[in-house]
Amino acid sequence: MKMRIPTILGVVLGLAVRGHATPTGNKTVIVQMFEWNWDSLAAECTNFLGPAGYGFVQASPAQEHITGSQWWTDYQPVSYTLTSKRGNRQQYQNMVTTCHAAGVRVIADTIFNHMSGSDSGTGTAGTSFTHYNYPGTYEYQDFHHDCGEADGNIDNYDNRTEVQVCQLDGLADLDTESEDVRSTLAAYGNDLIGLGVDGLRLDAAKHIAATSLANITSRLTGSPYITSETIWGSGEPIQPSEYVGIGDAQEFRYTTALKNAFTGGGISSLEDLDDQGWVASNKANVFVANHDTERNGNSLNYNSGNNAYVLATIFSLAHPYGTPTVLSSYSFSTTDDGSPNSGAGTCSGTGGANGWLCQHRWIAFSGMTGFRNNVGSAALTNWVSPGSNQIAFGRGSAGFVVINNQASSWTGTFATSLPAGTYCDVVHGNSSGGVCSASAITVASDGTFSATVNPYDALAIHTGSKGTGSSVTTVAVTFDETATTTYGENIFVTGSISQLGSWSTTNAIALSSANYPTWSVTLNLPAGTTFQYKYIRKETDGSVVWESDPNRSASTGSSGSLTLSDTWR
Repeated sequence: MKMRIPTILGVVLGLAVRGHATPTGNKTVIVQMFEWNWDSLAAECTNFLGPAGYGFVQASPAQEHITGSQWWTDYQPVSYTLTSKRGNRQQYQNMVTTCHAAGVRVIADTIFNHMSGSDSGTGTAGTSFTHYNYPGTYEYQDFHHDCGEADGNIDNYDNRTEVQVCQLDGLADLDTESEDVRSTLAAYGNDLIGLGVDGLRLDAAKHIAATSLANITSRLTGSPYITSETIWGSGEPIQPSEYVGIGDAQEFRYTTALKNAFTGGGISSLEDLDDQGWVASNKANVFVANHDTERNGNSLNYNSGNNAYVLATIFSLAHPYGTPTVLSSYSFSTTDDGSPNSGAGTCSGTGGANGWLCQHRWIAFSGMTGFRNNVGSAALTNWVSPGSNQIAFGRGSAGFVVINNQASSWTGTFATSLPAGTYCDVVHGNSSGGVCSASAITVASDGTFSATVNPYDALAIHTGSKGTGSSVTTVAVTFDETATTTYGENIFVTGSISQLGSWSTTNAIALSSANYPTWSVTLNLPAGTTFQYKYIRKETDGSVVWESDPNRSASTGSSGSLTLSDTWR
């Protein structure tokens, strides 16, 4: 939603609702395919999401909305006709059916709180409307008009009544205490469920009294998974805990905690997340970023330095707290930018294309989805944290992860509960035909293994991905780049091999400025390997500047070390 969506607090008990508090089945990772149209989403379910093990896809709002290229127009509905920028009713139905055939369930992003803003016009299905008048759906009396504020908008988020009766930035606020409104919203939800939708995300849920929302969801057919957008704010009267009787509550304090931890606060404090006073793990829907927070600065995003966004997502998929949602979106220049390529999502290999980022295809994200599916509900074990930015932990006897969120390598021997064997590092590759495409990790009979993890990198192994043949001898390669920068600019290296990010600017490796103007990092790269590389500069606004052509080239020997001394060009 294009607005300030602050916070939440309170407790509602004994609500007669049918929503699942957590997703059912052993595949519980949700991927938010933000702004993908229905045809391309259907294809991606078949081509990648299903085979990769994603359990749910969260699709953008399906109902008719105001026209416009901006992403937030999707969140200003004008009717419940299933014709939007993403496609029509038949295309939506086909998407649901196709995703089901691929083993992926569908969560519909739904808007029960409001209709459009103050403008009048014609919607994406041809419906003419004015503020508070949506022919055939709602009239003036179906909206709240007793806000108390002169402009009818929320002014004070410390006032419960105001938050749940006044308008969000002029969006017509539905009278969700009215029987007509409740029955209309329930009918819309049941229409989606009738098309096979498996769950609902309830947008702006905190702006609807939990009792009213519970009344609406109690009328839904079956037992859909429900997750409510419940942004927490310090001292605010409305709390996420009010909504857990309806289904999951989205726990934004988790998002903030990960941002703070991975950008300097230290990740060693992330062990016992159930002791933070947040929503209980089995009732929390969590994410590193969503479509709002990646734009408003309230979370990490794909431009975050030192690989923080990737490392935080690895943690989110490895740690047992909550049901994780992974965002898959697109690059943007302004916070209003709508989807690229006319909404047709496109990916290439393990990355994006035509402006799409396709984070769900990044090896670390898809590999950790397999990790989470494999470890299931296994308890967190064998936690070790020798420094504030180094953590390693297991999930029972099924998996183990090491995360190094610092500028130097971490070499250690790690005690696990895993059975002896040779495992694939799923952060960097996978197993095919018993052979790992990345480094193989050997766990000894006593459950230990030794490894070196590069700066701002991770490794993860689990019993569902074993293999041999790619245990790699490494060489310590130091990249020294002399470059003059201004405050807030940083130097990264990327290149032709996976350890250098496979030419991805998002997965590029950060260099340290400790010896400025020489920027340095030491990485363990495969021995006997020729690779190409290049330095990039990330500006304060997140934009990327590449150094001049041609690509640089180097080769590692069979052992020892290598120092590459370069100057920005």
